[in-house]
Amino acid sequence: MKTKKRCILFFLILAMLLGAISFGMQRAAAGMKGGITGRSRSFAAVGAEPRDTLDVLVIGDSESYTSMSPMDLWKQAGITSFDCGQPGQRIQETCFLLKEAFKTQSPKLVILETNAMFRDPGFLTNLSMSIIEPVRYYFPVFRYHNLWRQILDGNTNTGRSVFKGFEIRDKVVPYEGSDLYMKETKDIQQIPEFVLSYMENIKKLCRDNDAELLLMSAPSPHNYNYKKHNAVEKYAEENDLPYIDLNMKTQEIGIDWKTDSYDKGDHLNLRGARKVTAYMCGYLTENYSLPDHRGEEGYQEWDNLSVQFFAEVDRRNTNAKK
Repeated sequence: MKTKKRCILFFLILAMLLGAISFGMQRAAAGMKGGITGRSRSFAAVGAEPRDTLDVLVIGDSESYTSMSPMDLWKQAGITSFDCGQPGQRIQETCFLLKEAFKTQSPKLVILETNAMFRDPGFLTNLSMSIIEPVRYYFPVFRYHNLWRQILDGNTNTGRSVFKGFEIRDKVVPYEGSDLYMKETKDIQQIPEFVLSYMENIKKLCRDNDAELLLMSAPSPHNYNYKKHNAVEKYAEENDLPYIDLNMKTQEIGIDWKTDSYDKGDHLNLRGARKVTAYMCGYLTENYSLPDHRGEEGYQEWDNLSVQFFAEVDRRNTNAKK
């Protein structure tokens, strides 16, 4: 009996210590903003945003944060948005990143880029991620365990310009494949069962936080085909969710795969992302009641960051013409 009590006491003390250290680490991470590197960057960055200032969260793998430009959305409609994506984001990370964001933000809309819905790294990885992500969520010390090294080394700034989760990637590597990558078929690519399970959690998170959920497939010949389109369309219909597949609208958007691809049709570059954002801005203003915060008190940072962003875009465009 004494041994049992000692074990319980030990784990209680351990949990309290981990909780205290986690609180400190999370505060430090929020203070570093863009200085966090690796997979934890999105968690720290969205957590550093002023409370209840984001109306749109864009979430998913790298297709999400290379397709939507928050500064363009701000300039065109005064919509405050944030790219919360990660490279190769798994659905477990999608769920817990969204849960983390809801701690401090009350977005009216969550845009889920759908490529993450088809990622299946295998049973063991899925099992480990399903264990690790809750632990990291409740004890952030495990998410930011390398932060001390950055702080002690004085490396708290990566030197990268990140604009609400979006980086300027202006390299051009054309996609030279067929424009018919979305050739129509009745075949449906299966969405993994564990993804469907986590999608239930994501839907509930949005519902409990009064946020609408929009499924979006970004233009990407490397990642998309009609079988995936059919799968997401079927899922959206069965779950009463809106779905927009931008691979079906590349001509309407004005995508030119000779100039708008960053890496042979896998991701969009800056030019392509700005075209997608312009199209999505029209879609969002037509279908959602999102406020225009331009000129409002408390949003001066967006104006300042917008000036920096477009100055950098102009500089790069000028250099590209030389």
